[in-house]
Amino acid sequence: MPGILFLAHRVPFPPDRGDRIRSHHLLKALARLAPVHVGCFGEGDAEAERALTALAASCRVAARTKPLPLAGVEAVLAGKPVSLTAFHSSKLARWVRETIAQQDIAAIVVFSGQMGQYVPDDFAGPVVIDLCDVDSAKFEAYAAAGQRKWLNAREARLLAREEVRLGRRADATILISEAEAALYRSRLTAPDKVDVRVLGNGIGAAFVDPALVTPHPALAGMAGPHFVFTGQMDYRPNEQAALWVIEALLPRLRARHPSASFHVVGRNPTRALMAEDGAHGVRVWGEVPDVRPFIAAADAVLAPLLIARGVQNKVLEAMAMARPVVLTPEASTGIAGANGEHWLISPPDPEVMASHISDLLANPAAAARIGGAARDFVLREHGWDAMLAPLGPMLGERAESCRHAA
Repeated sequence: MPGILFLAHRVPFPPDRGDRIRSHHLLKALARLAPVHVGCFGEGDAEAERALTALAASCRVAARTKPLPLAGVEAVLAGKPVSLTAFHSSKLARWVRETIAQQDIAAIVVFSGQMGQYVPDDFAGPVVIDLCDVDSAKFEAYAAAGQRKWLNAREARLLAREEVRLGRRADATILISEAEAALYRSRLTAPDKVDVRVLGNGIGAAFVDPALVTPHPALAGMAGPHFVFTGQMDYRPNEQAALWVIEALLPRLRARHPSASFHVVGRNPTRALMAEDGAHGVRVWGEVPDVRPFIAAADAVLAPLLIARGVQNKVLEAMAMARPVVLTPEASTGIAGANGEHWLISPPDPEVMASHISDLLANPAAAARIGGAARDFVLREHGWDAMLAPLGPMLGERAESCRHAA
């Protein structure tokens, strides 16, 4: 039976962070269509690699051991973005060529733009590339904010060039939301020659069922209110958002609610975040086995991101757990929720956001109503089966067009 080659920049197990949740469900959807051969990068998680081996027809996990300074030097010498050189492996490239030569590969599906470099120019079958979001725009935002301005501007420019190249190479290019798709099309020199599709992020309804989750005992045993932020905490936008809450928002909340606490939950908290642990109602938990008990214990989940691309899984998860979410407009992109019905949107102004949150706390019935409506919305609009249903027809269309072209 013809197979699919799936390329991802991380092992798609366990599904415990934004990109890995999406790649995990994408892989499972592909495995229902055909045998899948997986090439990806790993960080030595033996359990994750065993899970991948059990699902894939074959796989190659390349160790991601290249130091970032070396990737930077390679990028400068080659005139490429660091995002590509950091994920370049000659061993993985050889495995891709051998797998295409030895297996009956009918299609290639690429998850994340870094992996498009492995698609051979002479592969004749359909190629589908899931960019998720316009990554170059993130680096543009970093540069505009004055963060390592020259380096980020260079990365943005070269990565944008690669994103255009990938769109021309692919038979279909997937973005995570209509907003990201529109941004991507606006950067193409010939948008009519690139087939851009939208596949949104989903949520596993059974996994995030609040009826099956007990609030974390440490939070349940403390006076509240409790506010929770989840995410990969060495990711700069997450770190910035959490520090903004600690420095600007939380003092205003504690002036109104003296026992208010803010809980930062997620792996790899930075030194700046760890320095705040234990001070003035702040608790930095780091990596935890399960974020759901923290979300279940939250009076509100906060997502005050200043820079955000695509769809925020942290927002979908909190909504599916029927918790009221207070977020910035940036964090709401790609989710068609209604302000005041499914969540509360606030500008990144600490006084304004503190007022919104205080109003929410003063009206528990309204908070419960928003949380319930949020869960109903997510289950209806963002189930993974519904999100990925177009994938099979998409690959079928491409294969059929290739047969006609031949």
